[in-house]
Amino acid sequence: MVNPESSILEPESGVPGQRAMRLPRLIGAIGMRLPQLPHSLALAIGLNLALKPRLAEDTVEMLRGRPICIRVEDAGIEFHVRLAKRGFMPMYRSIKPEVTFAACAYDFYQMARRTEDPDTLFFNRRLKIEGDTELGLVVKNALDAIDWLALPGPLRAAFERASNALTSLRGGPKRPG
Repeated sequence: MVNPESSILEPESGVPGQRAMRLPRLIGAIGMRLPQLPHSLALAIGLNLALKPRLAEDTVEMLRGRPICIRVEDAGIEFHVRLAKRGFMPMYRSIKPEVTFAACAYDFYQMARRTEDPDTLFFNRRLKIEGDTELGLVVKNALDAIDWLALPGPLRAAFERASNALTSLRGGPKRPG
């Protein structure tokens, strides 16, 4: 239930002793009706700037041509990308991903901020990895290796804006940009 005095994020009890903060269902219902390709394009651009230059050659070979999906469950959005010769490319939803990562927006935010470990979220069933487990491990390790706080110029600014938006939705103070 939304408590307008404290937060727009709703607490959800999934695993005993664990509380995940989730966006209201209305946001997810709207997100599912939006075109998903723009999200995937934005992620592909971000990955090309933040991740691709830092990927080891064996990781590049493992990822090349393999469809990957990142689903933000409570926002109702999915990102579909694959690594091509020139970099990450957005994909249409109709192509079946080989691996899918699914979590709520706040859990992805915590992983990026490094306030929550992806393995802990996985074992608490708040991060789901479906499909090719070997590919999933490679992707998880590559994404976990990004220092989101040390991103160059516009990427850092975009990450900080997203961070401030989630923090204000949660009812906390804004972080300095």
